[in-house]
Amino acid sequence: MRLIERKLTSSQLIIIGFAAVILLGSLLLMLPAASRSGESAPFLDVLFTATSAVCVTGLVVCDTASSWSAFGHVVILLLIQVGGMGVVTAAAAVSMLSGRSIGLKQRSAMQEAISVSSMSGIVKTTGSILRTMLILELLGALALFPSMCASFGAVKGIGYSLFHSVSAFCNAGFDLMGAHTSYASLTAYAADPAVNIAIMALIVTGGIGFATWHDIGHHGWKIRKYRMQSKVILTTAGILIMLPAAYFYFFEFASMPAGERLLASFFQSVTTRTAGFNTADLTAMSESGQALMILLMLIGGAPGSTAGGMKTTTFAVLLAAAAAVCRRREHAHFYGRRVPEDTLRSAAAILTMYLMLFFFGGMAISRLESIALLPALFETASAIGTVGLTLGITPQLGGISRAILIGLMFFGRVGALTLVYAAFPAGGGAQCYPQEKITVG
Repeated sequence: MRLIERKLTSSQLIIIGFAAVILLGSLLLMLPAASRSGESAPFLDVLFTATSAVCVTGLVVCDTASSWSAFGHVVILLLIQVGGMGVVTAAAAVSMLSGRSIGLKQRSAMQEAISVSSMSGIVKTTGSILRTMLILELLGALALFPSMCASFGAVKGIGYSLFHSVSAFCNAGFDLMGAHTSYASLTAYAADPAVNIAIMALIVTGGIGFATWHDIGHHGWKIRKYRMQSKVILTTAGILIMLPAAYFYFFEFASMPAGERLLASFFQSVTTRTAGFNTADLTAMSESGQALMILLMLIGGAPGSTAGGMKTTTFAVLLAAAAAVCRRREHAHFYGRRVPEDTLRSAAAILTMYLMLFFFGGMAISRLESIALLPALFETASAIGTVGLTLGITPQLGGISRAILIGLMFFGRVGALTLVYAAFPAGGGAQCYPQEKITVG
C-alpha cells in the first residue's frame, strides 16, 4: 500500500480518495438498514446519493427524509462531513488522532486540498481547521435548535439541528424537511429569521475557504494585512451576494411582505454559492432569475473551501484580465499585486472546461429527456457547481442523465485542474514553438 501511495501524485491521491469514499458510502446505503422500507435501494440511486453527499452537492433522486432510515441519515451526514472537509483532510485527521506520522506525500496532498501556499506547518494548520469546523457546526446547531425543536420536538430537534448545520457549513444542501412535504427544502422557514440567518452564516463561513479563515483569525479587522487572495475572495463574495440579492428583491419577490422579501432575496443569493437549500419556489421564478442563478452556481465558492464551482478567484482573475485589456495594461492586478501569467492561463482553462461540460451536459439531458434546455442547464450547473438547487426534474431523469449528473458532481468537487494533473502528471515539457500572431475579438 505504501509503495502504491508513493507512486501516486497528490492529484491522483485526491481523486482516488474521493472515489473510494463514494464507493464505500454507496455500499453502506445499499444495506437494507439504510432504507426506510427495509429493502436494498437500487445501486444507481445509492451511487447518486453517495456522490451527491461526498461531493457536497445536494441533488437527490429520492427524498432524503422519507427514503432513508436513521442509519441512512447518519451515513449521509458522515459522507457530507468527509466531503466537506476533504478526503485528504479527513484522512489526516484520522492519522493525527491515531498518533501516526504524516509523510511528505500526504503533506503535499493536504496542501493542495486546502489551497495554502506553503507546506510549512501544514499539519498544525489542518488541526486548527478541523477544530474550527467542529466548533462552527456546533454553534450553528445551537442557533437552529429552537426552531427545529418547535417543529420536531426536543429529541428530533437535536438531530435535525446538527444535520442541517453540518449540511449548511459543508455547502451540501441536504435536508430532512421531507418529513412534512417531499423535496420541500427550507421553504417552511422562509419567514424565520433565526433559521435564515444561521444557515446563511454557515454557508458563507464554509464557502470562503480555510486560508481566508487563517487571515481573519490572525489579523482580525486589519484587512490590509490579509494576503491578496483573501482580499479578492472576500470582495468577490460580497459583490456576488449583494448584487443578486438586490435583483431578487426588486424583480423576483416583489409580492412578498417586506421582511420575508428581504430574507428570501439574500437567502437565494447566498445559497447559489454551492449550498443547495432554498426558501422560495424556484420554479415560480422568471427565466431571467433562473439564468442568474445558473451563473452564480457556476462561479461557486472559494478555493480550499467546502464549496464547489469554478471558484470566485477564477472569476475575479478573468475579470481583472479583461479590465487590463480594456485599459491597455500589460498585466492583470489586484491591490497593487500583479497576477502571474500561469494563473491567467489556468483560469481560462478552468472556465473553458466548466462551460463545455455544463453546456454539453445540459444539451444531452435536454435531448435524452425531451425537456426544455433551460431546466436541463439549471440541473447541470447545479451538479458541476456542487450546489444542489433544482427545478424538480432530477428525480424523473433516466439512468444516462443521472450518470451525466454523477460525473459532473465528481468533476465539480474534485476540481478541473486536479483531474487534468492526475491524468497528465508529467506535463508537456518545455518545447518552444515559433510565434505567430492571431487576431481575436
